Amino acid sequence: MAVLVTPRESSLRLTLQVGTGEGGEPIYRVRTYNRVKPQALDQDVFDVAQALAGLQVHPVAAITRVIENDLSAGA
Repeated sequence: MAVLVTPRESSLRLTLQVGTGEGGEPIYRVRTYNRVKPQALDQDVFDVAQALAGLQVHPVAAITRVIENDLSAGA
């Protein structure tokens, strides 16, 4: 049986390194931007993330796109 995938939601996460701990380990904070169109191309989302990264005070350690899909049984 085939699975039918229906895109539901998408969001963009920027992981920022906001400092270092006492032992020298990095401290991270995550900024999440919701309501990204699921149909948006990954390259376009990445380009927006790069633009947002340029506006941040702290360096960006990671860019992540989170996609939620509904799964159902296909015919």
